[in-house]
Amino acid sequence: MKPVLAIIVVGLTPRHLGPLTPRLSALASHGSMATLDTVTPAVTCSVQATFMTGTPPHDHGVVGNGWLFRDLMEVLLWRQSNRLVSGEKIWEAGKKRDPSFTCANMFWWYNMASSHDWGATPRPIYKADGRKLPDCYTVPGQLRERLTERLGPFPLFQFWGPATTIASTRWIAEATKIVMTEHDPTLTLAYLPHLDYDLQRFGPDETQPAVRQSLIDIDTVAGDLANAARASGRSVIVLSEYGITPVDRPVHINRTLRDAGLLMVREEDGGELLDPIASRAFALSDHQIAHVYVSDPESLPKVRSLIGGLPGVERVYGGEERRAIGLDHARSGELVAVADARSWFTYYYWIDDSRAPDFARTVEIHRKPGYDPVELFLDPAIAAPKAAIGKRLLLRKLGFRALMDVIPLDASLVRGSHGRLTAKAEDGPLVITDQPQLLRRDHIAATDVKQLLLDAIFIDHKSKT
Repeated sequence: MKPVLAIIVVGLTPRHLGPLTPRLSALASHGSMATLDTVTPAVTCSVQATFMTGTPPHDHGVVGNGWLFRDLMEVLLWRQSNRLVSGEKIWEAGKKRDPSFTCANMFWWYNMASSHDWGATPRPIYKADGRKLPDCYTVPGQLRERLTERLGPFPLFQFWGPATTIASTRWIAEATKIVMTEHDPTLTLAYLPHLDYDLQRFGPDETQPAVRQSLIDIDTVAGDLANAARASGRSVIVLSEYGITPVDRPVHINRTLRDAGLLMVREEDGGELLDPIASRAFALSDHQIAHVYVSDPESLPKVRSLIGGLPGVERVYGGEERRAIGLDHARSGELVAVADARSWFTYYYWIDDSRAPDFARTVEIHRKPGYDPVELFLDPAIAAPKAAIGKRLLLRKLGFRALMDVIPLDASLVRGSHGRLTAKAEDGPLVITDQPQLLRRDHIAATDVKQLLLDAIFIDHKSKT
């Protein structure tokens, strides 16, 4: 077996290879590159589940970054259990081929309750007084202690939110090096998300200084990790899940459903909460895809007409039509809306910002009933944001409850999105390998990645020389 490191560099596209990314570009030119035909929705959880299982969402069941859990009647995003993913995982297939096969999963999603050998994933500590402390979850548990001792606590607040920096991605890369050195896994899976953030903030325009710097930074971290892997005798494969394209039109799909009397809210302490139980229809917005859950079959034609008529909605799929985009699964909405190229879906369901729930102005990925890229921005209305954040942190350290309400409610700030398939292959995801013989075509399907990784490990290298 040939050990392999598979790195996901989120948001990397063929357009990004060039002077700003010399290390990744060299890997592509000395090895081989292909464009990747991704799945719908082109979002983290769905694509990674496809990479892991070699099957599309209608088989593995990960229809987005979250969905309505109908048995609970709750919208839940960013769950961690690997048991939510149906199908044989790549490390299970590897162990069938050779019982000595081992796998380290370093921050690929659905990392918990899994059968891989070593793993690490973000897992904050939630204190009873409302504090959230940075931390991670590892398998085995002792790995967390070793990584924290060597690298410090996982920098959670630089992983997502307005304070994101290259620090969290660098931490993941350094942790991956430690695991490769100490345990020598056959397959190592690493997730490097940093580029994703500024592409959503500013769009994919490389003339933006922040985007240029993000490309330089991710190339340095990914390149160093790839070099360390190759120095230890590993082959390297670089993947991306999706490409991020420019957007300038947020679509407030839930506000439309509410105006029509289909979406219901309940009041709690002056704020409004989406009520999935009482609603006849509501949307779980996930970038450029929205799962629309319709509890009343008689309302389906009305809901479809309303959504289909919204500016920014390219198409609405219902019933058997969902099979065409691989989302004919019980977890999917009765309707699936796809935005056009310049648009994306907000989760906003309140009409008046003064009635927004308290978590709307915070980084709160688990309480919002949809994805919120506005969490990447500080509210421009705050005159001195550093002082405002410092005051809130001080209050928390003194034992007071303090809401970190520094996120704006202005969806027009977002300049990049993903989820729909890109019109041009150069704007979409890619695969780079240092084993040119693995890529026999100039594009491969996301469902082929599992086999590609297995081929890289089990290929007869002597016969290929």
